Amino acid sequence: MLQTFEPAQPTPIHYAAAPTPPTSTAAAPPHASSTANPGPTINMSIKPQHNILIVTGPAGCGKSTVAKYLAERYGFHYIEGDDFHPPANIEKMSKDIPLTDEDRWDWLITLRDQALNQLKTGAHGVVITCSALKKKYRDVIRTARLYDEDPNANVRFVYLKASKEVLLQRVGGRHGHYMKDTMVLSQLAALEEPGEDETRKLHDVDIVDVSGSPEEVEKLVTAAVDKALDISS
Repeated sequence: MLQTFEPAQPTPIHYAAAPTPPTSTAAAPPHASSTANPGPTINMSIKPQHNILIVTGPAGCGKSTVAKYLAERYGFHYIEGDDFHPPANIEKMSKDIPLTDEDRWDWLITLRDQALNQLKTGAHGVVITCSALKKKYRDVIRTARLYDEDPNANVRFVYLKASKEVLLQRVGGRHGHYMKDTMVLSQLAALEEPGEDETRKLHDVDIVDVSGSPEEVEKLVTAAVDKALDISS
């Protein structure tokens, strides 16, 4: 069931019809920073099924911070989606050129396949960061259920919601990152927030407001994902 949380006080948080997508089995780039976690950080019981958590939202919402926290908490494998962008995509974004649907298809499929590869080699869960700005992008990741060896595979999205002002403030505070303020605006223009067809029909999206402090965000994310994974401590 969707867990939608009322926004916390806006205290700034500081975090350091489409074409049918083709099938891809692209290998991980040599610089990819995916990390395996040995096990949950607390004593909890997680259902014995494959879990894929996708932490989504525009640049500046704190995807990497939240995803690393979830990977550590549940002992899941962490995949940083930005590491899998091809050089052409990174060059475009560094020049403030928005990515097109065509630019994103292979990237999305690669992320899906990387998650499936980790599950196939022994991981019982994966956490991925991916902006997944549009429903059709999220649908590409959803197809992981069809390809996974576990018939009960669970694919879950955690959408991190923040205002334009908060996103611009955070991105503006970054140093040495290719994502610029103007790209935040273009991402917001392209953004399709999860609607009722996803939150009430598919029941695979949790919306968490991230405009509060890191501690507030951590509590909201923990409550949402624990319930989604039916965690018993």
